Amino acid sequence: MGLIKAAVDAVKGTLHDQWKDYIKCDDLGNEILMKKVTTPNGIISKDSAIQVAPGQIAVIFQSGQILDATAEEGIYTFDQSSSPTFFAGQFGEVFKEMWTRFVYNGGVSKEQAVFYINAKEIIDNKFGTPAPIPFQDWSHPIPNQMTGSLTPLRVEVKCFGKYTFTISDPAVFMSKIAGTADVYTKTDITEQMRSEVIGAFQNVLNELGNSEHKTPVLELPSATDEIKAMMDEKVFDQPIRDRGMSIKGFVVESVTLDDESNRKIDDYELAGNTAMQRGKLVGSYGTAVVDAANNPNGAANGLFGVGMMNMASGGVLGGAAMGAFQDGNNQAAAANGYCSKCGAPLSGPFCSKCGAKAGE
Repeated sequence: MGLIKAAVDAVKGTLHDQWKDYIKCDDLGNEILMKKVTTPNGIISKDSAIQVAPGQIAVIFQSGQILDATAEEGIYTFDQSSSPTFFAGQFGEVFKEMWTRFVYNGGVSKEQAVFYINAKEIIDNKFGTPAPIPFQDWSHPIPNQMTGSLTPLRVEVKCFGKYTFTISDPAVFMSKIAGTADVYTKTDITEQMRSEVIGAFQNVLNELGNSEHKTPVLELPSATDEIKAMMDEKVFDQPIRDRGMSIKGFVVESVTLDDESNRKIDDYELAGNTAMQRGKLVGSYGTAVVDAANNPNGAANGLFGVGMMNMASGGVLGGAAMGAFQDGNNQAAAANGYCSKCGAPLSGPFCSKCGAKAGE
């Protein structure tokens, strides 16, 4: 049993009147992934006509078994004496063996139907990260003065975008999720796919933020091609492929940092390149240095506190930052009439308590 493509003349001529049944499916649009069409009695008679529109795959089903299938548009005659065509058109011979072995369990005895599968690219599928995702931002590196290395600034991002997908393996799609449903829509699988897309995207972010790629966090929306290529190379969307579908397009529309990450970047950029060369850090370290230098009465204590932070951080603060602190401390102390060494009040060019020269 199989399909024989009807000639154009036959469609317009007298043969058209000889077709016992005429089976077709309206455009599936962007929402319907598969639709079942059959005759009132559930039997497709010999010499019935089956129409396949552009962007459709027609699968002939009988008693739990696939008889034939085609992805080539046109009008076909159902001939029980002919051999199967097995996916004429875009899918080719690669699916032939799979379809000949494809059998459903639990099919209704002698039931015949045509399952129309949407072969178009399914667009406008939105995704968004429900919670911020950690990202290593190498565009704001933190120097480690003890090791001479750089550490990326850790930020938290939320990303939003869209993706498209296609049904790339109709046999797997039907056997794994669609089955023999009368109608199967993308709504039936959207939530599951969205979770898996976010999982795949998080894996991509981990790759983009490693020491090999070093993608700046604010440039993620422009890294669309790289994201899709990496997703394909690493097969991060394997669960989706296992259902006979594949991600076709992937676009990051916006990247949003949480408040803490924005503060880190603001502190970093406020410090400037000169301060970074001297080892100044963002956040709590930088704040501690500034506060201590502006407090001449507690200069020694401030220096001790910064030194403790430096040891606790494994030396990340570095000698240059300590030098920056000392310079600021000396200037602030001298300007306010206090010794920069011990903090005692100055009554002359030298400290009466420790002998240090004023301003040193």
